[in-house]
Amino acid sequence: MHLTVVQRILGLLLMLYSITMLPPLAVSLFYADGEATAFLLGLAITFGAGLVIWAPARNDRRELRLRDGFLVAAVFWLGLGTFGAVPMLFLTDPQLSVTDAFFETVSGLTTTGATALTGLDAMPRSILYFRAQLHWLGGMGIIVLAVAILPMLGVGGMQLYRAETPGPMKDSKLTPRITETARALWLIYVGLTAACGLAFWLAGMTPFDAVCHAFATLATGGFSTHDASIAWFDSAMIEAICVVFMFLAGANFSLHFVAFRGRSPRLYWRDAEFRAYVLILVVVSLAAAAYLWAFNHYEGAGGALRHAVFHFVSFMTSTGFTATGFDQWPGALPLSLILIGFIGGCAGSTGGGMKVVRWLLLYNQGVREIRRLVHPAAEVPVRLGNAVVPQRVVDGVWGFCVTYIILFGAMLLLLVGSGLDQVTAFAALATSINNMGPGLGLAAYDFTQVNDFAKWVCIVAMLVGRLEVFTLLVLVSPVFWRS
Repeated sequence: MHLTVVQRILGLLLMLYSITMLPPLAVSLFYADGEATAFLLGLAITFGAGLVIWAPARNDRRELRLRDGFLVAAVFWLGLGTFGAVPMLFLTDPQLSVTDAFFETVSGLTTTGATALTGLDAMPRSILYFRAQLHWLGGMGIIVLAVAILPMLGVGGMQLYRAETPGPMKDSKLTPRITETARALWLIYVGLTAACGLAFWLAGMTPFDAVCHAFATLATGGFSTHDASIAWFDSAMIEAICVVFMFLAGANFSLHFVAFRGRSPRLYWRDAEFRAYVLILVVVSLAAAAYLWAFNHYEGAGGALRHAVFHFVSFMTSTGFTATGFDQWPGALPLSLILIGFIGGCAGSTGGGMKVVRWLLLYNQGVREIRRLVHPAAEVPVRLGNAVVPQRVVDGVWGFCVTYIILFGAMLLLLVGSGLDQVTAFAALATSINNMGPGLGLAAYDFTQVNDFAKWVCIVAMLVGRLEVFTLLVLVSPVFWRS
């Protein structure tokens, strides 16, 4: 373990992160909302802490090992939550507790979108922008950004990339150099964000709302500038734009790169995970629309289809935007929205959840076991499309899912034990670990009625979901710390 190398990188990353306080500072000065001091203090404290951490280890330029990369990723995300909360603690309106400041910041950075704030419509613009920016930076990952723009760090970029990027199969590089890969993904991310913001503006949003909602959409975060979320705009066009860009953000960004480079949209359909992603969304959206229409919940089939498609895309991609009272839908539909979040987006997307590819591999593994029952001596490989999946990957998916379920059960007991009713506890934990945002019960639209202990449990769940379980759990393993 090269701890001084880790220390140097963490210091550099914190100093890099401190620069992100400048845009909300500029927004505060532009709108004269009185919160500039909070962001100035946040910048100074974060940069100072990074400098103190970096200076003693600045001359250690050894190569990062894989274990070092996991340590950097885990500790840096914990540090982001801590230092990102600093400006929130110095706000004058609203004045937040330590718990709420940390909850809001971690929810933003992990692109969960669960909020402990209300009264967003009257809140200072700089705070609303800062929340949206947290989403956008956390969406593709600040560590991947660092690998993209700071190759002069002299570290093993692949180690950071593997530790940060979600998904069970993340060793393939799109370009010969990992810095070029990270840069390519970020350029696609920036380009889609710009296109989304422009579309929102042309559809009637103010430039400020367009920027903030574009950040939240491409990051699949869900923080809005209004308490009513997308419902505030009451616009079918804005909802349609949301659906398109939420869908794109929930797809694998590597696939976007390959399709763009190959100048062929057909490359999307060749990907087995993307086909499953589309199929699931189409089936659940049509089924929900038919259910809403049958119960006359909305006027006509068009209204039922509009709201069903919007919300199932929003929840499956873990964006969490809402355009109507989804918790008042008939029958099992509200619970279906929460459960679809467990599937999540594709691996390599900004979406949360367990990822489509894992569910696809579990399904194919189940099919293999049925065939083995009929033909015990047969060698039946697990396939993804036409490719045979290595057994190591299949074992990793099983391990991930079992660990995910065990952690979910343990944290659910803690939430119920803290005094939450079972519906609120289940939905709050599901929306946190899947980085989704809205829940049910007391946590349907915000977490203002959730107690502080439960919020800290949900904070841990957000980090577990964002770092995909093992990046955090590996740090408590004795094997990890053995030289």
